[in-house]
This record gives sequence, C-alpha cells and structure tokens, in this order.
Amino acid sequence: MSKRVKLRCCAAGCGAAVVLGTFLVSAVAVLGRETDGQLDFLRTSGKAFAAVARSAIPTVVFIHVQKTVTTGQRYEYNDPHGFFGDEFLRRFFRDHGFGNGGRRRQYRQEGQGSGFLISEDGYILTNNHVVGDADKITVKLHDGREFEAVRVGSDPKSEVAVIKIDGTGLPALPLGDSSAIEIGEWCIAIGNPFGLAETLTVGVVSAKGRSNIGITDYENFIQTDAAINPGNSGGPLLNIDGEAIGVNTAIYSRSGGYMGIGFAIPINMAKKIKDQLIRTGKVTRGYLGVGIQPITAELAKAFRLPQTTGGVLVTRVTPNSAAEEAGVREGDIILALDGKPIEGLANFRNNIAMTTPGNKRVLTLFRDGRELALDVVIGTLEEPTAGGAASKELTDRLGVTVQDLDAELSARLGYRAGDGVVVAEVRDGSPAARAGIRPGYLISSVNQKRVKDTAAFLAALEESAESGTVLLLVKYGEVSQFLALQLDE
Repeated sequence: MSKRVKLRCCAAGCGAAVVLGTFLVSAVAVLGRETDGQLDFLRTSGKAFAAVARSAIPTVVFIHVQKTVTTGQRYEYNDPHGFFGDEFLRRFFRDHGFGNGGRRRQYRQEGQGSGFLISEDGYILTNNHVVGDADKITVKLHDGREFEAVRVGSDPKSEVAVIKIDGTGLPALPLGDSSAIEIGEWCIAIGNPFGLAETLTVGVVSAKGRSNIGITDYENFIQTDAAINPGNSGGPLLNIDGEAIGVNTAIYSRSGGYMGIGFAIPINMAKKIKDQLIRTGKVTRGYLGVGIQPITAELAKAFRLPQTTGGVLVTRVTPNSAAEEAGVREGDIILALDGKPIEGLANFRNNIAMTTPGNKRVLTLFRDGRELALDVVIGTLEEPTAGGAASKELTDRLGVTVQDLDAELSARLGYRAGDGVVVAEVRDGSPAARAGIRPGYLISSVNQKRVKDTAAFLAALEESAESGTVLLLVKYGEVSQFLALQLDE
C-alpha cells in the first residue's frame, strides 16, 4: 500500500510538472510576444524622434556674435554678501568691466547661441540675449553656408529677437500651438550647446505658465526636462509632430550646466512679438493702468468673495488710464478677462500686454458682493525714456551709469522692484567714485525724491543742473546712507 501511495504521489507529481511546464512555455511565449510588442513600440518611438530630427535640424542655425566692449573702472573690494560671485551679476556687469582691477579699454567680445528659420526668405527666431546688442551677427546653416545677419528687432522684456539673412527657398520650421500642449507630453530641444552643433535632446513638458522666475519682465514659460545647456538659447522646443512650441531661453542651475529644469518662451507669445518686430522693429504693449495683488484666503474672506482662488485685487488705478475711464476702482477684484478666469498676476499682466492698444476687452469684476462687467479700451504702455542730452551730461558729471531694478536683479541683490536704480558703472576718479559708490549699489532717492526707475532718476537729477550739488540716498546690503556730491564741471 505504501508503494502504491508513493507511485500515486509520483504520478501526481509528474502531472503537475507537465502542467507547470506547459504553463511556463505558454508564459514565455506570451512574454515573448509582449516583449516583441514593447520593442516594436520603442522602435516606433525612436523612428518618430528620428523623423522629427531629420525635418527640424536643417532649420536650426548656429549664431556667432561679436561686440566691441568698453570697460570702465574695475574695482577690487571685499564682497561680504557674495553678490558678485554670482554668474548672473558677472554677466550683467561684465560690459562695465567690474571685478578685477584695470584701466578703461576696449576689446572684442564674442558669443554664440542658436536660432531657427521661420520663413523661406531668411527670418530667424532667437533670444534677445543672444543677439540683442551685438555689432556683428554671423549665421551658419546646417549645410555649412554662412551669412551675415541683420537684427530686425529684439525685445528684452520677453527675450524674443528676430534676425534675417538674405536667402530664398530656405527650410522653415512650422510653428505650433503652445496653448494646446499638456504636461507630460514629449518634447524635443535642438540647439548648439557648448558649440556642439545640432544637438538633440528629448524630455517632457514638466510645467506650463511658469512665472516669477526673474528671467524676463513678461514670463509665461514652458518648463521641460529636455537637456538645455549654454548655447541652446534661441533654439526650438518641438512637439512630437516636429512643430516649434517654444524658444529655449534659460535653465535653472547651480553648476552652470543642466540640472533637469529648462525654460522656453511659449511659441504663441513669441509669434505675437515676432510679428510686431518684423512689422515695426519694436514691440508696443497694451496698458490698463492698475496696480494689482494676488487674492489670498484672508482677502477673499474680507471682501466676501465666494471663491478663494484666481482673480486679482486692484490696489491702485492710474489717473486718466484706460482702467479709470472704464470705471475700475480700487478694491475691485478682477475675476475674468473676456469671460476667461484670471489665473494669477503674471497671466493677467501678460494678457493685457499682448493686447493691441485700442482693442476692447471685457473685465468681470467683483464689487460690493456682486459681479459686474465693464468694457475697457486698452491703452498703450509708454516705455520710459533714457533722458536727453542734458540728462546724459549730468550723469557724466556725476560719473555713474544706472540700470532699472528688474525682477531678476531684485532677487539677486535682495532689493525690491521699484526701490530705486542699480549702479552699473562708476567712472574712475568721478564724484561718485570718490564718494565710494560702487557697481551693485542701489540709489533710492535723488535730492530727497524717491526714484523707482531710470526715468525718475534722470528727472530728479535735473534739479542739480544749476546748483552743481546732488544729494543721493545710497544702499548696499543692509546699510543706507546719504551722500552729498559736488558734480564735476
């Protein structure tokens, strides 16, 4: 009996082995089919990227620029806050010769970047910081041909620039719709990082509508993890259909190289600016005439606003502005523009700025516990002027060149936008130099008048034309002091 049991058990074991063997064979076959399917998918994906590369690479150009730079006095002194070890400030002040001692001299500065052809007759889209102040621009095409380009126009406030070469029948990259992209979609960056021509990298759209980064005045960036490095600036960010959905512009980096976060200007914004630059050589922006701040939960409760997200609170209405004429008041909450909800300060500001002056928009407001709609005719944003010959003569006598305090400088230097103007250059032996003023200092008042920008600085300085004396309130780090300077004759 015992033997029979053993035999039975043995037979059962053999049956199980046969079943298991059959299952494993089937499983391997199924897995093999799945693996083949996965490999087919990967092959198809690779072919798709290759197809995009074949069509897009011939439209991407290498840009080489030259510029003659006149250096000013170069100072060496203790920098306890570490401001001037920062790459941005080195870039900002390099044209003024700050940082390592020496006399005033001229030298030729060279740089490089990327761009892409958008028309068969040679229009090229790129970044302002690639070509904005260059004396000579040379473009090299994929086929090896080189052209000297002319700058059609550039817009520092958005970082968009257009240049042109003489040509016909050139390959042009189709422009897509950046509003249609979604987070997680494939995207492809092409450019010339570190001078390595026609480099292609692949990633995904990591985020949309990035603002308050401090790169430009008008920000609405596409964020991507497709590798972008120095030299990629101005190149295209593409969708899987091979259409440009952005212009590669900047990276977030603590090392100077790729760290997985890159930013591109949405192509819809770039197209609007490009059209103006080609048509007139400059950008004219819309202007509403309000000061605004975001809505917090506390403010929403205080204003009896049912919703706690979206919208902007009006803190100031400029006299004689489009907003005042339309009936906008301080304390109004703007909920929507043309029926579309406001998603934040940057979204609202960009939308108004991109509106052609004279066009009508509809504001949906929340006031006194109820909603109302106002029609507003958008005005023209007047750019501040740098001052005339008299102002230049006074700044020469003072011995300084100043710069508006934009969002990026504010973040880097620890000041707030509107606090004053930043000293960019100090002439050796000038009254400003003798008083100890250095590049990076903030001038917040002139002759006891607050100055929020260059135009206000120059206007306040005009009061010193006859007296020859100027009173400045200067700040560096946490230290502020008044300085009375006698202007040079």
